[in-house]
Amino acid sequence: MTLSAKPVISSKLPDIGTTIFTVMSKLALEHHALNLSQGFPNFDVAPELTSLLDKYTRKGFNQYAPMTGVQVLREALSEKTSALYGVNYDPETEITVTSGATEALFAAISAVVSPGDEVIIFDPAYDSYAPAIRLNGGIPVYVTLTPPDYTIDWQEVKGKISDKTRMIIINTPHNPTGTVLSSEDLNQLAALVRDTDIFVLGDEVYEHIIFDGLPHHSLLTHPELKERSFICGSFGKTFHITGWKIGYCLAPKDLSVEFRKVHQYLTFSTFTPAQYALAEYLKTPENYLSIPAFYESKRDQFLSAIAGSRFNFKPSQGSFFQNVSYEALTDENDFDLAVRLTKEIGVASIPVSVFYHQKNDFKILRFCFAKDRETLEKAGEKLSKL
Repeated sequence: MTLSAKPVISSKLPDIGTTIFTVMSKLALEHHALNLSQGFPNFDVAPELTSLLDKYTRKGFNQYAPMTGVQVLREALSEKTSALYGVNYDPETEITVTSGATEALFAAISAVVSPGDEVIIFDPAYDSYAPAIRLNGGIPVYVTLTPPDYTIDWQEVKGKISDKTRMIIINTPHNPTGTVLSSEDLNQLAALVRDTDIFVLGDEVYEHIIFDGLPHHSLLTHPELKERSFICGSFGKTFHITGWKIGYCLAPKDLSVEFRKVHQYLTFSTFTPAQYALAEYLKTPENYLSIPAFYESKRDQFLSAIAGSRFNFKPSQGSFFQNVSYEALTDENDFDLAVRLTKEIGVASIPVSVFYHQKNDFKILRFCFAKDRETLEKAGEKLSKL
């Protein structure tokens, strides 16, 4: 019998391979290196939170949660948002719990982006944005930010807006640069989208990981922007439980209706006992109000550990990450240097060029400081010998 030819996949993402985070983490494992590449903590979760997870698992909360998320968690998020920002979201119609913030980002993009629509992204950007846009037939339009300040030129943004622009993606605190937006940035953005059909997607997963007394200027604090924004958050980042994959989306009712239509066919519902655990954990505001100081101390530990090195840096304003310039060390491209440092000195990082769509190499590496003190000190010692 003659076998018929196999079907051939016509890839929707032909130029996408394995993410740099997987590549560098695998390399770190192979070479027994300290992994300061991928953005996950290497220390324990608060015992109170794991106890709550155990409590609700044992109480039998182990079946499907409602598609929108368990009511007590949506109510807790509503109360938290009101207390922090003086802004109200209806837990029934405007708050949706998702399986991580990445799912929330994908659902928001899918809800409003159609074939031929343009979406403005600020480069360097988290690597899930462009693939999600392309999978929905959209066209990424890039605005390039440059070191050391990575400030947004709003006149350039204005020049990128066309009659095809459907969405602008904002990330603050920003990954991978560690910068935060100001209230003036929000005003400039609002002026650009006023009287248009442009939606705004806010990636605010590092909402509580912000330093030096800087405020978090969330999109929801600007009335004009709030009405056209999907705002995505992450308990995984806030409470260092990245493996739980619990995120959420805040959006006005009409936006949430379309968001939920997509969400229900992506994951439908999210890890049930963890939702109940988080709802109870949020009842104590100090559990999230203490997060900025906690991570600021880790940033400072890392900066102190590399203070004697030949790296140049501006202290990160927020996120898990510190960028450093190695121009004083070598002319190597950043990818080659990141690989070499992993193999030769045993410290893994991320080359920042991978976050640019044109792979712009500004001789900068990104290190994750969401690690325990011993790891940060050892990494600093190794890096300072270069």
